[in-house]
Amino acid sequence: MKRWANLIVLIGASALSAQCTTPHVPSLDVPSCTKGTGRVQYDKSVPNGESKFPLTQVDLCYTSSDIKITFTAFEEVNFFYNASQTTNDPLYEYEVMEAFIYHGTSDPSSYLEFEVSPNNVTWQAFIYNPSKVRAAGAPFDNGQLSTPIVDGLVTSTMLDKTAGIWISNASIPLGLFNVDNGAAKGTKWRMNFFRTIVSPDTFPDQGLGAWNPTNMSNFHMTPFFGNVFFV
Repeated sequence: MKRWANLIVLIGASALSAQCTTPHVPSLDVPSCTKGTGRVQYDKSVPNGESKFPLTQVDLCYTSSDIKITFTAFEEVNFFYNASQTTNDPLYEYEVMEAFIYHGTSDPSSYLEFEVSPNNVTWQAFIYNPSKVRAAGAPFDNGQLSTPIVDGLVTSTMLDKTAGIWISNASIPLGLFNVDNGAAKGTKWRMNFFRTIVSPDTFPDQGLGAWNPTNMSNFHMTPFFGNVFFV
């Protein structure tokens, strides 16, 4: 299984829309960082959650100016990344944890995709996906963001190879979503979280996992985004 940035989903838009008209959508309450975190854990594969996937955890909270996300990859074997890659290189060909984030309650056609690799390199872009399922022939584009330009978008990553764990902490400015400082409480969001695992022995074949698994090997299916409430 392989997920590329330029993946073409070889199914028509109408067929895809029919497949994901009423997917199950989970919900999560996220508190202020002064009061704790909201947590999701997943161990299901993409597509359809039919296979066991290494346990993955995402903890979220918000401050007056940022969304704080802690990704934890359990049961890690390979810690596989390309050491030559830098910001906005195709990290997704290797091992990454990801958040897709939209401020609002609809199935979005534009949203932030954020990725971090085991060596703390990031990929971030606002995705334009008007078909909402990355349908064949439909427009699909990304506007990549450079971290030196995005003030406040920072990450730190720790590897524990003995325990088979890697943890990445990310801070994502609320201003990217037109949320003013101090105005996060009470806002509603759509999000999904993903992880890609890859072995050097089987590269480029990948294993894919998600909080809310899509029904295809395609992360860009916004009807599957969960509901997230900043309480």
